[in-house]
Formats: sequence, C-alpha cells, structure tokens
Amino acid sequence: MSMILQDPKYSLNPVMTVAQQTRETLARRATGSAARRCARIVEALAAVHIRDPERGADAYPHELSGGMGQCVMIAMMVFAGPRLLIADEPTSALDVLVSMQVLAVLDEMIARHDTGLVFISHDLPLVMSFCDRVAVMCGGRIVETCTARDLVHATHPSYTRAGCCRPIRR
Repeated sequence: MSMILQDPKYSLNPVMTVAQQTRETLARRATGSAARRCARIVEALAAVHIRDPERGADAYPHELSGGMGQCVMIAMMVFAGPRLLIADEPTSALDVLVSMQVLAVLDEMIARHDTGLVFISHDLPLVMSFCDRVAVMCGGRIVETCTARDLVHATHPSYTRAGCCRPIRR
C-alpha cells in the first residue's frame, strides 16, 4: 500500500533529491545494480510525463512546480508496486488545469500497474468525474454509498443533498 498526500512540498524531503527519495522508497524491493536502479528511477519519472526525467531525478523539491512535485509523488508511490494506492486530496494545492493533468497521469499509472485506488476528496464534482464508486463519510463513518454517476441523487442531508454536488461541465 502507498499513499499520496495533498501537497508535495510537505511530503517530499527538502534536503534530498528526487532520486535519493525514490531510492529510499525502493530500498526493500531494490534488485539489480545501482546503475539499473537509477535507470528505473528515470523510467518512472518519464512514465509520469516529467519532461526531462534525468534532470528531475537530480532536482530538489523546491526546484519543482506543484504539478511536477505531485507527479514525482505518483511515480514514487506507484513505482513501489502497491496493490492499493490512497490519494488524499492529491490535487487540492493545484490549479484546475494542472489538476486535470495530474489526474490523467494518476489514472494512467493505476491502470498500467493494475493498482486499486482510494481517492479522498471534498470536491464532489471531481469525485463524480474521476471515480467509479463513492462512500460518503460523516464523523468517520460511511453514511452513504453509490456509484459516482449517481452521486447527484445521494440523499445524505449534510453533504450530498445540500447542493454541493454538481457534475463538472466539460
């Protein structure tokens, strides 16, 4: 299991390069030579559409944009080979355009690696457009479940029926 948190600026270690942190993530699963492990890190960064993955591997977190940082987090967490990925508000610190790009990368990576995804968000229109099933929680308990497309018909008064659930217009 792996987890992607809200803001990569707080999730990534500011005194370690992306490659150092990714190596640390893979420490238990690492096989092959050091050169092969470095090549795999660059491959992982290329897979999440980092334009210059070699440079990205040598970068420190403060040298990355928010979207690049979140893509690095996706690469690190998916690269570790989890069967389940938890994404806690993975786009809340990003603007709308970058959010959509990061979600496309996340979707591509979980499909490629056949990984299950638990997507945590308060953004119900985003949930409707990105998820298959929804569990609405209140006070740490699931109070309602439905398919994402049926979220507009959900009945919980505090969350879904209060009018905060509208589909995204594309």
